Amino acid sequence: MSNEATVRYSDEDLKEFETLIQEKLDKAKSELKYIKETLNKTSEYTLDSGGPVKMLEDGADAAERESLTQLAARQQKFINQLESAMVRIKNKTYGVCVDTGKLISKDRLRAVPHTMHSIEAKLAKNT
Repeated sequence: MSNEATVRYSDEDLKEFETLIQEKLDKAKSELKYIKETLNKTSEYTLDSGGPVKMLEDGADAAERESLTQLAARQQKFINQLESAMVRIKNKTYGVCVDTGKLISKDRLRAVPHTMHSIEAKLAKNT
């Protein structure tokens, strides 16, 4: 047996994080579905009244669609990050900082379960 211990969380810890991430993933997918359904409804809903009021409504509708589209994109990115975290759990590399190679604190992982950086590495990047 090697003197160098592999730095990683225990299978029990990984299971805890897997449960947490799965819950967040399910919720995020549900929210994305709702956003997409709302987008489809706003795209289908049009009035043919004409005039300046119609132009204002069109502008508001376009702004709302743009906002929903951006929200959907952010939600999809979050889902992708959570799914990547699930892969890291399966590979048993979850919770290891990609910059320092040290374990990311459990409190940080509970707050930001898809993170790949310890708070120290994150702060070092921002300075």
